[in-house]
Amino acid sequence: MLKVGDLNVAYGVVPVLHQVSLKVEEDEIVALLGSNGAGKTTLLNTISGLLKCASGEISFMGKSIENLRPHQIVASGIVQVPEGRKIFPYLTVRENLLMGSCLPQTWRRRNSLLEKVCSIFPILKERSHQRASLMSGGEQQMLVVARGLMAQPRLLMIDEPSLGLSPLMMSQIYGVMRTFPQERITVLLSEQNAQQALEMANRGYVLQDGHVVLEGPSEKLLSSEFVKKAYVGI
Repeated sequence: MLKVGDLNVAYGVVPVLHQVSLKVEEDEIVALLGSNGAGKTTLLNTISGLLKCASGEISFMGKSIENLRPHQIVASGIVQVPEGRKIFPYLTVRENLLMGSCLPQTWRRRNSLLEKVCSIFPILKERSHQRASLMSGGEQQMLVVARGLMAQPRLLMIDEPSLGLSPLMMSQIYGVMRTFPQERITVLLSEQNAQQALEMANRGYVLQDGHVVLEGPSEKLLSSEFVKKAYVGI
């Protein structure tokens, strides 16, 4: 579904990603692991078209997308849920969700999509007319994931969903994400919490200083001494 080949990305003259390659197959969950500053968000932003690569290629469903603009990439079926719960704080929960159905085809289906995401996250229906900034951190994380679903993505890229959440709220959100492949939504999950991500994912990649240093099935990565020491705390 998604193929990234020999990707190099820089901020000005400072290189950030070095020859990064990965692939994501349809209907799977792939974990992108790494510490803060490893390059995970840079990679997602480049796939989304928010950053341009210096060299390399990105293809989605067999078509090159590295030169497309962000709104064209969203229209192709790739949606990014940003790190840090980037809500529209002064809009209501319902208005935030509607911002996700920005494509013509999803806007026509906005009411049925609202019903669907509120059935996944019932708290959003209860709070639909409340200002989004008044929600807890965990509820805001549910909101941004639901807003991403409002665009009907084929590939949902989720950046650090567990950041700052309690274990209970993190468990609830991960429980929902596990169901996405059954809904034909493929997931690329960027996480520092390696244990949680790999227990859910099919495969994983480990980024360190902008390089892919390890990749493989989740079971292999979970048993890796490098991953245990660097990301699981064992």
